[in-house]
Amino acid sequence: MSDEPTGPELPRDRGPVSAAVISALRGGGPPAAGDAAATADPYGDDLQLGLYVAYELHYRGFAGVDPALEWDPDLLRLRAVLERRFLDALRADATRHESAAEALDELLVEPVGGDGVPHVLERSGTREQLREYAAQRSLYHLKEADPHAWVLPRLWGRAKAGMAAVEFDEFGGGRAERVHAQLFADLMTDLGLDTAYGRYLDAGSAEMLALVNLMSLFGLHRALRGALVGHFAAVEVTSSPASRRLAAAMRRAGAGPAAEFFYTEHVEADAVHEQVVRHEVVDGLLAAEPHLERDVAFGIDATGFLEDRFGERLLAAWQAGESSLRVALGPDLAHVP
Repeated sequence: MSDEPTGPELPRDRGPVSAAVISALRGGGPPAAGDAAATADPYGDDLQLGLYVAYELHYRGFAGVDPALEWDPDLLRLRAVLERRFLDALRADATRHESAAEALDELLVEPVGGDGVPHVLERSGTREQLREYAAQRSLYHLKEADPHAWVLPRLWGRAKAGMAAVEFDEFGGGRAERVHAQLFADLMTDLGLDTAYGRYLDAGSAEMLALVNLMSLFGLHRALRGALVGHFAAVEVTSSPASRRLAAAMRRAGAGPAAEFFYTEHVEADAVHEQVVRHEVVDGLLAAEPHLERDVAFGIDATGFLEDRFGERLLAAWQAGESSLRVALGPDLAHVP
């Protein structure tokens, strides 16, 4: 088969691991990462980009890259090494709960005087900070819900029905213009950002790559189906209050109606989704497979751990008067005459 004629360009490498993956996709033969893969920082730029690029073959791929490489044995072997290093680190660093219910109940309590990214953006976020935030999040939101769809064949009964109901909403309820990925593209347009899929991969931080990679890791492995359900539950439980703050931030900054609508849509929808996910997806899964309790809790914990790291990256950069991005955004297209 011919190479893919469309899709994002391959990114610039960030070290020997990502260079090996990218070289292999360019036709350079088996990826030669050597010992670098086994010793790379599990949360660092090099490993996370290598993993992200390998996973992207299961989504839209890259321009000029042979689609058959999705199942290349040498790439899959290297990916497995990176996955194990990432997963082992998460199990050691993020695990806090054994009970899914306790992990979820903890998420329902917002800290008094919160200082997370949505709180800061609501209080004082600038347009440029909102653009940075959106550019980073575009690595997920332009394929919103796609990683979670991998789990559907691994579920049945109440869990499957509940998950499919939520995914149907995420994919627009049958209306293309309401697909959440499209709504986020509309938000990016309001903020003067390029809406091309994968456009900001070079700019995205390792912390954001890790969040997207977590979804792909959990979704692509049947053995991690419980962790994926836990991750999804964590996202839905925390989405509504965060979206309310982000909608207020967009409104205060005059970002535009589509930018505000993306988050107001999530305030109402995710409040409903939270109940479905907790009572149908999580409870349904654990009723059928109670041995997955710790995996569900781990998925919740790992999500919170990586979200905290991402938030710390943004806030530290902004407090220092710096950009959180690796590459400058360029001009605000909405403000270009």
